[in-house]
Amino acid sequence: MILKWLATIAALALAAPVQAAGVEIRDYGVTRAGQPVREYTLRGPDGMVVRFLDLGGIVTAVEVPDRDGRMENVVLGLPDLAAYDTRNQDYYFGGIVGRYAGRIANARFTLDGREVRLQANDGPNNLHGGSPNFITRAWRVEPLPGAEPGAVLHYSSANGEQGFPGRLDVAVTYRVLPGNALRIDYRATTDAPTVLNLTNHSYFNLGGADAGPVFGHRIRIDSDRIVAVGDGGIPTGELAPVAGTVFDFRAARLLGGCGGGEMPQTGGVCGYNHSWWLGEPTVEPRFAARVTDPASGRTLEVLTTEPTVHAYVANYFPGTDRGAAGIVLEPHTGLALETQHLPDGPNRPEFPSTILRPGETFRSTTLYRFGVEADSD
Repeated sequence: MILKWLATIAALALAAPVQAAGVEIRDYGVTRAGQPVREYTLRGPDGMVVRFLDLGGIVTAVEVPDRDGRMENVVLGLPDLAAYDTRNQDYYFGGIVGRYAGRIANARFTLDGREVRLQANDGPNNLHGGSPNFITRAWRVEPLPGAEPGAVLHYSSANGEQGFPGRLDVAVTYRVLPGNALRIDYRATTDAPTVLNLTNHSYFNLGGADAGPVFGHRIRIDSDRIVAVGDGGIPTGELAPVAGTVFDFRAARLLGGCGGGEMPQTGGVCGYNHSWWLGEPTVEPRFAARVTDPASGRTLEVLTTEPTVHAYVANYFPGTDRGAAGIVLEPHTGLALETQHLPDGPNRPEFPSTILRPGETFRSTTLYRFGVEADSD
């Protein structure tokens, strides 16, 4: 009896969260490949809670209050590790996307006179670096010193992974700041010339993860041009003016429905899937976009050092899987705001360079800052 009691106590101790300064850690399960996965919880000074996995850096929850103080998770996700392990390559929920976020035409580019061939996983093109992606990799997590709610995630991508040249050492820092903001800092070095474009692929629904389509959200994007694309979402090279088009969000307005059934430049698909040009990369984060959910009062501001913000309203969700909130993941139930360089950058010398060389350090910062506004009524 005593041995059984001791075994029970030991099992409970193993399952309980572990506190590491400003980070709580708990076991999340084991992947099909036998990789143990842990979930990390960051609690901000103003009530915000962020949870993420050491599998792909996947953000599983961002909990913030509505105008009445009710806390809800405002990012979409999957219900458990088994679902993330088998299905997330189709969704990219919450993960660190790399080596190259966005599309590369014909899954190839030329670097220093040598052709680099990648996996064609989106028709003839390469999407988000290929499969498997950084979101499927085990990242080493190091809590920040002291009691600051934050952690650094480390991953070393071998030379030739996904077809990209050079060993790439990546460090991504998640911090929860006063004022209910999640700050993400990216840093990377390489031992051979390569290209790089990192982003986080969280889908937001400010009404809560079970609130349904996001077309009732209002959005403002600080941009007067979009990255014009042709077949397969590949850029034409033009930065097209938004004035007089469905892409003009310089003044806040509803994200809206499908505008007669489709959006321009999406091949007949309903919903936005476009990159807005913010300007050349900056050292300090600048304002990119603001989203408001009139029903809950929650707001989200995005600030970034990157040259574009890519807005995607989950057009291709198949409607076959249930999310962590228990509802079926239908199209348009989340809004991804991916801060990044331009799609097909390695093939477009007129776009800001995505080349990283030995001796250089890639740096990028994005902030997701949450708030509330009063009832307009």
